[in-house]
Amino acid sequence: MHPNEELIQKFYTAFQSKDGNTMATSYHTDAEFSDPVFKNLKGKEVGAMWLMLVERGQNLTVRFQNVKADDQKGSADWEADYSFSKTGRMVYNKIHAEFTFQDGKIKTHKDSFSLWKWAGMALGTPGIFLGWLPSLQNKIRKEAVTGLQMYMKRKKIS
Repeated sequence: MHPNEELIQKFYTAFQSKDGNTMATSYHTDAEFSDPVFKNLKGKEVGAMWLMLVERGQNLTVRFQNVKADDQKGSADWEADYSFSKTGRMVYNKIHAEFTFQDGKIKTHKDSFSLWKWAGMALGTPGIFLGWLPSLQNKIRKEAVTGLQMYMKRKKIS
């Protein structure tokens, strides 16, 4: 198995165990992360996001498969089931991840999933009918980033 493939395996195994510290240390110090909710996180924000998500994910279950990697890039498919903390509604999210690597760490990580489908599960009727609207999607993003900033301040992550 390629070392970068092992790194992805280690990352998602840590996610399954809710080991946010191992997840955070899997990233390069200059890492970048992006998904439909958390756009353009950089550096310590990336690890802090995972720490926050596993801390909040009391009933979180994660499955992963199709892990592939070489010297430059990698990918994986993963699924998560959890209660959205704001509404208590159950979410099943199916995600495709793309990675690049530097110095034996994850340099870039991009997760892709349908924010509209996610909004329908997390928010219920408003998300189903309005989740495709840029205004609702931007509100979701703003609340997520604000939550991350508050988490980082409370945990003294800078």
